[in-house]
Amino acid sequence: MDALWITLTLLTAGFVGWPVTALVFRLARTIDDRADAGAADPANDPAADVTVDHPTAGASITATSGTATSGSGSSDAGPAASAAGSATVSVSSVRILRGGAIIGVLERLAVCLAILAGEPVAIAYVVAIKGLGRFAELKETPVAAERFIIGTLTSLLWAAGVAALAKVLFLG
Repeated sequence: MDALWITLTLLTAGFVGWPVTALVFRLARTIDDRADAGAADPANDPAADVTVDHPTAGASITATSGTATSGSGSSDAGPAASAAGSATVSVSSVRILRGGAIIGVLERLAVCLAILAGEPVAIAYVVAIKGLGRFAELKETPVAAERFIIGTLTSLLWAAGVAALAKVLFLG
């Protein structure tokens, strides 16, 4: 019977954590959008809790057309493409934090297993490996670093909460 509860706990921690993390990202985006809309000039407002990545050369997104162009002629309609107005904003054409969904599932499974096995120190290894693997990317783009922190903390809290709850309620 314990094997069933462990399996259900792992599945819940690993795969139900993705919609939870997506919801937290959406909430963080809503808060950032409200902060942008509420401040007269977010760049000069010290009270604003907004992280804006500095534009780099590489690709440009025209807000009215919703297409991105780069030297190779590829197109990608991203979040910046839905902005109102006709201004052109430069953004990096490199996609950041690739593979995050798969890494998140593996991270939640590892954290849940660590808690169920009574080895919470293993969580430090998971966080260290994840941080070292993303270090270069996080150093270059502050927006990626913010997204990384939000996603990692959400995943860790979800997996730890599910594992702790299962341990208390079902596995004694």
